Amino acid sequence: MEQFKSYKILIAGLLFLVCVFYFKMSWTDNIIYRAPGPRPVSKYVSNSVESPSLLDCLPQELSNLTHLLYWPLTPGDGGNFLASTSPKTSTYHLRGPAQDTYALGGYLEVVLVARDHQGRPKTHGGDLFQARLLGPELRAGVPGDVQDLENGTYLLSFPLLWAGRAQVQVRLIHSSEAVGVLRRIWEEKRATVNFKGYFQGSSGVKETVICNVDPHSTGAKGHTCQYRDVVSGELWFCAQPPTLPCNSLVAHSGGNYLKVTTPRDDALLAGKVTDKLLPQGVAPILIRPATTENISRVLSPQTKCRPGLLAPKPSGFYHQDVWHSLSCSGQSFPTVDSILGCLAGHIVHMMGDSTLRQWWEYLRDTVPSLKPVDLHSIYQAGPLMAVETTRGIVLHWRAHSWPLRSQRTPVASLHSVAKELEGLAGGPHTVVVLGLGAHFTTFPPSIFARRLAGIRAAVMALLEREPRTLVVIKLANTGYKSVYGSDWFTLQVNRLLRAAFAGLRVSFVDAWEMTSSLALPDNIHPGKLIVSNEVNLLLSFICPT
Repeated sequence: MEQFKSYKILIAGLLFLVCVFYFKMSWTDNIIYRAPGPRPVSKYVSNSVESPSLLDCLPQELSNLTHLLYWPLTPGDGGNFLASTSPKTSTYHLRGPAQDTYALGGYLEVVLVARDHQGRPKTHGGDLFQARLLGPELRAGVPGDVQDLENGTYLLSFPLLWAGRAQVQVRLIHSSEAVGVLRRIWEEKRATVNFKGYFQGSSGVKETVICNVDPHSTGAKGHTCQYRDVVSGELWFCAQPPTLPCNSLVAHSGGNYLKVTTPRDDALLAGKVTDKLLPQGVAPILIRPATTENISRVLSPQTKCRPGLLAPKPSGFYHQDVWHSLSCSGQSFPTVDSILGCLAGHIVHMMGDSTLRQWWEYLRDTVPSLKPVDLHSIYQAGPLMAVETTRGIVLHWRAHSWPLRSQRTPVASLHSVAKELEGLAGGPHTVVVLGLGAHFTTFPPSIFARRLAGIRAAVMALLEREPRTLVVIKLANTGYKSVYGSDWFTLQVNRLLRAAFAGLRVSFVDAWEMTSSLALPDNIHPGKLIVSNEVNLLLSFICPT
């Protein structure tokens, strides 16, 4: 018990370091610490209570989540639905007088006035609006910058990046009152989903229990099994099976979504007020080409795509369905030979969620000579591998470990990202791509911060032992519109991702902007047009010339 008390003190100190004062987790006194057993899962089971001390390496921005995740507070309790922001009555207009034409490379500024369902102007901020400038005839689009003035008005700014017609489009993703619901759930609920753990004994006995990132969320009435990743220190808990020991855990799957809202909350998050277009407030504009060279679009910078570049805002735009980066000179890989030529001699390790698996699938489907290797890929969580022997190409994809909403998957296949990175030698022909976020929106932000702490430490170690390794971070994309995975959650997750890898020589693919810049239906798994542009940007970092 003294050892366990010391463990509680260390955990409390760990949480204090990240300043997550709202993460109200108290550890029970009936957790069972099992010694490693003979099964493959035993590497996750520990009778040790060492402190992982992962957060020491985090940058200052991530050590203060209160500042990093700032969002204006909504006064009141949100109980009056009619007082919440309405997409039907909110309006926007040009900040200045309309012009006959606008100069390529300039900016268009728009003022948005949030109003409630009775048409009254709001007096506070906190709404989640999404704005973009579209060029439908040119299949062009760019995200607009939304500045919350915190008085019910918002300043929208759009860079003018192509010559031709353009149209402002504004959507209300969530009212400030709905954001208040999401924030309360994110900060107060230990989990909004649960998972299943499948146990099997040597005699064939099978038992299934509830598992989660914190012991209280397992619903255990008695003992709780703890599983600790030996590299990252990440913890996972399952209710103690009725008869089987903790080290007989053999498989994992997603469980159920938990009811975490009231009828009043549901009204604020309903589809009739979520992700809705505002009435058109600005007439289409005409952008004239540059007069000297008759340039029809803003050109990408001449800087080669390489790790460590500063992220501009916006990070890029679409023109003729092609994403043009504004941070570096992105390349095009339109043919199978161009893709093979870039990937020749490379081993690409993709680790993350199913939105990153789409990249692996795109390359597999686009390049016929990339042959999948059977690695029990019937499981949704992989692992997956494809090889091209004549060019020496190997493509891996592996799901990040729990929490993972997936079909039944062997626990032996769930390797933590930190553990995988520890096993890589790295080098000029090694590419690591990380795609995290979507599976962490159902937990308090401290859960994701702790996971990022271990991954950042592993990335730093990899780059120290072999600086020529390319590490690419895929930001989480838009597409979720529920209390379990709202775009508001994703926006906060991306803030954490950017802060976690600040100062490291890594590259970013801004999937948030790439999935929200065109007038396409939102989908957590975007279509081929977007995925192909994301992969082209990845290849531009691998082959910058």
